[in-house]
Amino acid sequence: MKTSKYLKLIIGLLVLSLSAAVSASDAEVIVNADSQVLHLSPAQLRRIFTMRQRQWPNGTLIKVFVLPNQNPLHQHFCKSQLNMFPYQLERLWNKLVYSGLSERPVEVYDQQQMLQVIAQTPGAIGYIGKGMDIQDVGVLLITISEDDSNE
Repeated sequence: MKTSKYLKLIIGLLVLSLSAAVSASDAEVIVNADSQVLHLSPAQLRRIFTMRQRQWPNGTLIKVFVLPNQNPLHQHFCKSQLNMFPYQLERLWNKLVYSGLSERPVEVYDQQQMLQVIAQTPGAIGYIGKGMDIQDVGVLLITISEDDSNE
Protein backbone atom coordinates (compact mmCIF):
# COMPACT_ATOMS: atom_id res chain seq x y z
CA MET A 1 0.00 0.00 0.00
CA LYS A 2 2.76 2.45 0.94
CA THR A 3 4.69 1.55 -2.20
CA SER A 4 1.82 2.61 -4.45
CA LYS A 5 1.60 5.99 -2.66
CA TYR A 6 5.29 6.59 -3.20
CA LEU A 7 5.02 5.46 -6.80
CA LYS A 8 2.15 7.89 -7.42
CA LEU A 9 4.16 10.68 -5.81
CA ILE A 10 7.19 9.93 -7.97
CA ILE A 11 5.07 9.79 -11.12
CA GLY A 12 3.43 13.08 -10.17
CA LEU A 13 6.81 14.73 -9.70
CA LEU A 14 8.02 13.39 -13.03
CA VAL A 15 4.94 14.76 -14.78
CA LEU A 16 5.53 18.17 -13.17
CA SER A 17 9.18 18.24 -14.19
CA LEU A 18 8.30 17.22 -17.76
CA SER A 19 5.66 19.95 -18.01
CA ALA A 20 8.25 22.50 -16.83
CA ALA A 21 10.66 21.26 -19.49
CA VAL A 22 7.96 21.55 -22.15
CA SER A 23 7.14 25.12 -21.09
CA ALA A 24 10.83 25.95 -21.40
CA SER A 25 10.94 24.96 -25.05
CA ASP A 26 13.23 26.77 -27.43
CA ALA A 27 13.44 30.49 -26.84
CA GLU A 28 13.19 32.91 -29.74
CA VAL A 29 14.70 36.38 -29.64
CA ILE A 30 12.40 39.25 -30.58
CA VAL A 31 12.96 42.97 -31.11
CA ASN A 32 10.79 46.03 -31.63
CA ALA A 33 9.77 46.20 -35.28
CA ASP A 34 11.38 49.64 -35.72
CA SER A 35 14.83 48.40 -34.71
CA GLN A 36 15.64 47.31 -38.29
CA VAL A 37 17.63 44.31 -36.98
CA LEU A 38 16.94 40.84 -38.36
CA HIS A 39 20.13 38.96 -37.45
CA LEU A 40 22.51 38.79 -34.49
CA SER A 41 25.56 36.67 -33.88
CA PRO A 42 25.74 34.74 -30.60
CA ALA A 43 28.49 37.15 -29.49
CA GLN A 44 26.30 40.18 -30.19
CA LEU A 45 23.37 38.61 -28.33
CA ARG A 46 25.56 37.91 -25.32
CA ARG A 47 26.96 41.47 -25.35
CA ILE A 48 23.43 42.87 -25.44
CA PHE A 49 22.08 40.74 -22.57
CA THR A 50 25.20 41.31 -20.46
CA MET A 51 24.59 45.05 -20.96
CA ARG A 52 27.88 45.60 -22.81
CA GLN A 53 26.33 46.63 -26.13
CA ARG A 54 24.03 49.58 -25.50
CA GLN A 55 23.07 50.70 -29.04
CA TRP A 56 21.77 49.17 -32.25
CA PRO A 57 23.79 49.82 -35.44
CA ASN A 58 21.38 52.66 -36.33
CA GLY A 59 22.18 54.44 -33.03
CA THR A 60 18.95 53.57 -31.20
CA LEU A 61 19.47 52.74 -27.52
CA ILE A 62 18.87 49.07 -26.68
CA LYS A 63 16.32 48.33 -23.94
CA VAL A 64 16.64 44.76 -22.63
CA PHE A 65 13.63 42.89 -21.21
CA VAL A 66 13.83 39.57 -19.36
CA LEU A 67 11.59 37.12 -17.52
CA PRO A 68 12.14 36.38 -13.79
CA ASN A 69 15.11 34.15 -12.88
CA GLN A 70 12.78 31.34 -11.73
CA ASN A 71 10.95 31.23 -15.07
CA PRO A 72 11.84 28.02 -16.99
CA LEU A 73 12.02 29.94 -20.28
CA HIS A 74 14.48 32.45 -18.80
CA GLN A 75 16.63 29.60 -17.48
CA HIS A 76 16.55 27.89 -20.88
CA PHE A 77 17.35 31.14 -22.71
CA CYS A 78 20.35 31.86 -20.48
CA LYS A 79 21.77 28.37 -20.85
CA SER A 80 21.07 27.77 -24.55
CA GLN A 81 21.48 31.26 -26.06
CA LEU A 82 23.90 33.01 -23.68
CA ASN A 83 25.85 29.95 -22.48
CA MET A 84 25.57 30.99 -18.84
CA PHE A 85 23.40 30.25 -15.84
CA PRO A 86 20.79 32.78 -14.71
CA TYR A 87 22.65 33.39 -11.43
CA GLN A 88 25.81 34.28 -13.39
CA LEU A 89 23.89 36.80 -15.46
CA GLU A 90 22.28 38.22 -12.31
CA ARG A 91 25.70 38.65 -10.66
CA LEU A 92 27.02 40.45 -13.71
CA TRP A 93 24.03 42.82 -13.79
CA ASN A 94 24.43 43.54 -10.06
CA LYS A 95 28.12 44.31 -10.51
CA LEU A 96 27.39 46.74 -13.37
CA VAL A 97 24.55 48.44 -11.48
CA TYR A 98 26.45 48.80 -8.20
CA SER A 99 29.50 50.19 -10.00
CA GLY A 100 27.29 52.72 -11.82
CA LEU A 101 28.24 51.46 -15.27
CA SER A 102 24.81 50.26 -16.41
CA GLU A 103 21.18 49.66 -15.55
CA ARG A 104 19.50 46.31 -14.99
CA PRO A 105 17.30 44.87 -17.71
CA VAL A 106 13.59 45.38 -17.17
CA GLU A 107 11.90 42.29 -15.72
CA VAL A 108 8.45 41.44 -17.06
CA TYR A 109 5.93 39.06 -15.55
CA ASP A 110 5.25 36.69 -18.47
CA GLN A 111 5.62 36.17 -22.21
CA GLN A 112 2.45 38.09 -23.06
CA GLN A 113 3.74 41.15 -21.21
CA MET A 114 7.11 40.63 -22.95
CA LEU A 115 5.39 40.86 -26.34
CA GLN A 116 3.50 44.01 -25.35
CA VAL A 117 6.46 45.96 -23.96
CA ILE A 118 8.76 45.03 -26.83
CA ALA A 119 6.14 46.13 -29.36
CA GLN A 120 5.71 49.46 -27.53
CA THR A 121 9.38 50.24 -26.72
CA PRO A 122 11.76 51.52 -29.42
CA GLY A 123 15.04 49.58 -29.38
CA ALA A 124 13.59 46.80 -27.21
CA ILE A 125 14.87 43.21 -27.22
CA GLY A 126 13.65 40.13 -25.35
CA TYR A 127 12.63 36.53 -25.90
CA ILE A 128 9.55 34.32 -26.05
CA GLY A 129 8.84 30.62 -26.33
CA LYS A 130 9.01 29.09 -29.78
CA GLY A 131 5.70 29.05 -31.59
CA MET A 132 4.14 32.05 -29.85
CA ASP A 133 2.00 34.10 -32.25
CA ILE A 134 3.71 37.38 -33.13
CA GLN A 135 1.61 38.29 -36.17
CA ASP A 136 0.52 41.94 -36.19
CA VAL A 137 2.04 42.59 -32.76
CA GLY A 138 4.85 44.95 -33.76
CA VAL A 139 7.83 42.70 -33.06
CA LEU A 140 10.34 40.94 -35.29
CA LEU A 141 11.84 37.50 -34.85
CA ILE A 142 15.65 37.56 -34.90
CA THR A 143 17.87 34.83 -36.28
CA ILE A 144 20.95 33.95 -34.24
CA SER A 145 23.84 32.45 -36.18
CA GLU A 146 27.61 32.59 -36.45
CA ASP A 147 27.46 34.80 -39.55
CA ASP A 148 29.13 37.99 -38.26
CA SER A 149 28.16 40.20 -41.21
CA ASN A 150 26.31 42.63 -38.88
CA GLU A 151 29.16 43.06 -36.41
